[in-house]
Amino acid sequence: MPKIYTWDQLFSRRQFIKGGLAAAAFGAAAGSGLLQPKPGLGDAQSTVTSTLSGTKYVYTICEQCVWRCGVIARVENGVVRKLEGNPDHPNNAGKLCPRGNAGIETLYSPSRVKFPLIRAGARGSGLWRRASWDEALTYTAGQMKKIKDKYGAKAMIFNSTDNLSQPFFETLLKAYGTPNYGTQRSLCFNSMTTGFLYTYGVAQPGTDYANCNYMIFSGRNLAEGISNIETQEMIDMVARGAKVVVLDPRFTKTAAKAEWLPIRPGTDLAFFLALINVLVNEKLYDVKFVSQYTQGFDELTKEVATYTPQWAEVQTEIPAGTIRRIAREFAASAPAAIAHPNWRTSNFLNSFQAERAIAVLNALVGNWAKPGGLIPDQSINTAKLGTLSHPSYPAAVGMRLDGVPWQFPMVPLAYGVLQVMRDNILTGKPYQAKGWLISRQNPVLSIPERQKTINAIMKLDFIGVIDIMANDTAYYADVILPESSYLERYDGLVPIGDEIFIRQPVIKPLYDTKSSLMIYKELAVKLGLGDFLPYQDEKDLLVQQLKPYTVSLEELERKGHYRVPNFKEDHSKDFAFQTSSGKIEIASGIMAQMGKKAVPTWEAPPKPGPDQFYLLTGKTAQHSQMFTQDNRWLLEIFPENKAWLHTTVARKLGVKTDDEVIIESEVGKIRIKAYVTEGIRPDSVFMVGGFGHVSKGLHFAYGRGASDSALHKSLADPISGSSALSQTFVRVSKA
Repeated sequence: MPKIYTWDQLFSRRQFIKGGLAAAAFGAAAGSGLLQPKPGLGDAQSTVTSTLSGTKYVYTICEQCVWRCGVIARVENGVVRKLEGNPDHPNNAGKLCPRGNAGIETLYSPSRVKFPLIRAGARGSGLWRRASWDEALTYTAGQMKKIKDKYGAKAMIFNSTDNLSQPFFETLLKAYGTPNYGTQRSLCFNSMTTGFLYTYGVAQPGTDYANCNYMIFSGRNLAEGISNIETQEMIDMVARGAKVVVLDPRFTKTAAKAEWLPIRPGTDLAFFLALINVLVNEKLYDVKFVSQYTQGFDELTKEVATYTPQWAEVQTEIPAGTIRRIAREFAASAPAAIAHPNWRTSNFLNSFQAERAIAVLNALVGNWAKPGGLIPDQSINTAKLGTLSHPSYPAAVGMRLDGVPWQFPMVPLAYGVLQVMRDNILTGKPYQAKGWLISRQNPVLSIPERQKTINAIMKLDFIGVIDIMANDTAYYADVILPESSYLERYDGLVPIGDEIFIRQPVIKPLYDTKSSLMIYKELAVKLGLGDFLPYQDEKDLLVQQLKPYTVSLEELERKGHYRVPNFKEDHSKDFAFQTSSGKIEIASGIMAQMGKKAVPTWEAPPKPGPDQFYLLTGKTAQHSQMFTQDNRWLLEIFPENKAWLHTTVARKLGVKTDDEVIIESEVGKIRIKAYVTEGIRPDSVFMVGGFGHVSKGLHFAYGRGASDSALHKSLADPISGSSALSQTFVRVSKA
């Protein structure tokens, strides 16, 4: 009889650390004060390896968020002592954020899954047994084959998020033959990418901070939702005197660097429509650019005629004079002026229309491919990796569970609508899903209406999770396939411009874990699909990716990056817009074909009822979405989330900072500490996301703070599929 363990037994600090190397490394980490910040590398960054005292410096790439910053790890006698930013990496220019600096604690965390696990009790019971890799992969493949043979490949869902191994996960799902793939996009930026895609034919243009003189942010909080080099460039832009305007119901750290407009939630669209109205009526737009590169201006003129600053003042609660002044300032600064694409704007169902209005506003001032303006898609100006040949994919048979395209005809297939996929597991329509393979995602905590997600999981025959931690979804899984941390593994190479960067192991894996590249490969072999991932191991893959170039893998490992010689940028297609008209579509041809209003149009957001508040959610600089809350270093500086309440609301409730309050929505109820402040609108409540973990395998995060996903209603914009997280209204009472 195999021994059965509880979560507490499995994930205690020293339980089941196998092998002398792992035990020695972890013992050194825990016993020698490793879990404390160490001094920086200083001038030693220019040296790859030092023989002194067994010290070496290894180049790699961070994965404490999705930004992929360059890292130099200092390793002493097999123990990682310090992480520093790589000054030669364009994503961070030598700087690491709090999360990146805390990567050592992620590596040595006692909460890591140290070997494969198979469920040994009822789903969610927390009872597990240890398995070998062969058994765990055979079990996983067997469950997936059983589902495919009985119900068809469509009954299996694959789910991942943005990471370097994602293309290989997608290869596995395409080889398996399912149409059902979910990502984080619909929970994050579907409205932005579709809004710009149907305007410019480019889903996410860049922004030239270095030359921009005027920038408007809508809900984007770069000082706390850190995108490393972009955050640095934004701060530098402010420091040199550029004007920044921030629309946000909350006084964020970004707002502290700007003219703050505490806009009523859900009305960002009205603000941008009014800016367009002023530019059109006062002829402040770039006539030549609009005439040469856009279509649909006349239709726009008719649509925005009634969207005056006076009208917008009623909607937004921003004075008409302020709106008119900002419109004139913005036009006067053009083309070195940008209405930032943001990620989610107001997080309402009308966010797609708001993003369309932002895209059109930028077109009107002619800032495309101009200094200080929007930067065209530069994928054409990126070094190309060697490709791997594999058989043709089988045809994916069956309608998608997320309603794309039968319910959401305008959502790109690669995006999907994850929250609707979850809902249709429960409804069984258009057919019943039976299995879910999840890699580096945590649907239980990330998708709105947490209890719905748990109920959906309970309805499935099989749940497999690939991750380094025992996250909340893993708690309900049937098998956990433990991935090596980013400091212990290779991933696919990363081309950026004319350079190629490598993620490589800093130390050997501490435990019985594998890279995701090998998990996908070995699972594919068990499924009879090994030819679709034609590499023997990680190094073989990287060698194949380097085939177009003369550099060796060993040299790339030693230097950390390779610059492609004689690389030439091609800007000949900067103004070749991938739209139906070949121009920037102020009036979208696709929107018209689908029977939608072709130009940006007003969609009124709902308002909270009596004694209700808008529920806002956002980020903090110390944590990444749902991932880092078990990191002890980060918990020291941000231990839990709190509910922001305006002072007048707190006074009425009789609540002070750190008093507990009850927050209740249509779908759930939480208990959380209050943070009383003047820095939020009185009609709003704010929470940092990512807390309130239910997995007891997360020793340090379990029971801390509360989950916003327990409160958020599940709403999907019918055009972009984007989740309208802020369109949830709550009541607040003293606990």
